[in-house]
Amino acid sequence: MSATVSAVSSGAAALGGALGRDLERQVRQAQSQWHCPGLSAGLVRDGVLVWSCHVGSARLDPDVAPTDDTQYMIGSITKTFTAVLIMALRDAGRLSLDDRLEKYLPDTRHGAITIRQMLAHASGLQREPAGRIWENLDAPDQERLLRELEDAEQVLPVHFAFHYSNLAFALLGQIVERLEARPWGEVVTERILVPLEMKNTALAPDNADRALGYQVHPHTGVATLEPQFDLKATAPLGGLWSTVADLGRYASFVADPIDEILAPATVDEMCRPLIMTDVEGWTRAYGLGYDLQRSGERVLAGHGGSMPGFLSGMRVRRQDRVGAVVLANTTAGAQPVTLAGQLVTAVLDAEPALASLWTPSQWQPDLDGILGSWWTEGEEIVFEVRDNALWSRIPGGLAMAETKFVRVDGDRFRAVLGREGGELLELTRGPGGDVQRMHFATYALTRTPTAFADLLG
Repeated sequence: MSATVSAVSSGAAALGGALGRDLERQVRQAQSQWHCPGLSAGLVRDGVLVWSCHVGSARLDPDVAPTDDTQYMIGSITKTFTAVLIMALRDAGRLSLDDRLEKYLPDTRHGAITIRQMLAHASGLQREPAGRIWENLDAPDQERLLRELEDAEQVLPVHFAFHYSNLAFALLGQIVERLEARPWGEVVTERILVPLEMKNTALAPDNADRALGYQVHPHTGVATLEPQFDLKATAPLGGLWSTVADLGRYASFVADPIDEILAPATVDEMCRPLIMTDVEGWTRAYGLGYDLQRSGERVLAGHGGSMPGFLSGMRVRRQDRVGAVVLANTTAGAQPVTLAGQLVTAVLDAEPALASLWTPSQWQPDLDGILGSWWTEGEEIVFEVRDNALWSRIPGGLAMAETKFVRVDGDRFRAVLGREGGELLELTRGPGGDVQRMHFATYALTRTPTAFADLLG
């Protein structure tokens, strides 16, 4: 078996030679240890596919090597596309995340479950659609999906625990179809695939050139060809096919969203942890459609996917605009999500992102009485201007102790980012108009350290 490594950068510098070789080593080692016929990986940075590697075979008998444009089934990474569509509908005012399912499927006994709960796998709905589709590979059409929904169980109370539900995302796809009055596949193509120029991503692959999926026997090493699975009405939970090049474009969008698809603030919201997936370690969480993994001090967003003959993974460090995608044509044994995270970490450790350029702010005289050190609950809090916006920070604190404000009116500001988000900062002025005291989330801020007892006076 052979590997090809290609840097596909045109405007940006490709990865350093030693780093590229280390990434290739990791991919080769994974393919060998996992016993998967073929393994493809790509790395994006600042919106460009800067490195890719392909090891083994996209097809056996005869061997065909994969490329950046070889289609693999990406499985549940598809869920993130469904989540993006739902959030776009929310931003357009066409739904609320707290809408109950009964608003769109009025005849179901599961009508009390909300869209937010389904997006976060907090609905308690059973994992799969009714029946045994992973035994017979007979996915339901729309009529059967909705009819058999009444046979499905809510196996846990809502928000009791993280409980992964393919069924929930199939139903989210139905909500998209009802609001758009057309198939989910048409909506995802128009709203996401076309704007990102993902020309080789679709529900139906090019059967002449796609990767074939295999089950490799763990003892004999014999590879058995797996059947192609048409998910029909359940496609929104895992039906897309994609490539290293296309999925790299999508990973770049996750890192740096474009308003044509979804506002950056909305993607920030989707990547905010809502429910922990590992109760003991607290290293994995789920947001609104995205899986979140803590790796040291970094949090990586993305998702994994699994379908007969295929495993996939995507990890993105959004703050550093670096992402990795990994695609394998095997049913079991591979861990693409783990490898994707390792590739991102290797790049950030070897070539950290450059610091953002600092530029002077404009003088804002109306902020003069606010800036500098204040004290609250015996602790110092510093107000300062950054990029022409009002910020506060707790000296020596973590980034989470910082807050960005926007002005509501003359003497009120709203926290829009960071600590105490959504709360008000209110100014109290003296007879001469000077700011004498401030209140943040109703807590008093004074210019000198002040005890609660002193505030009473």
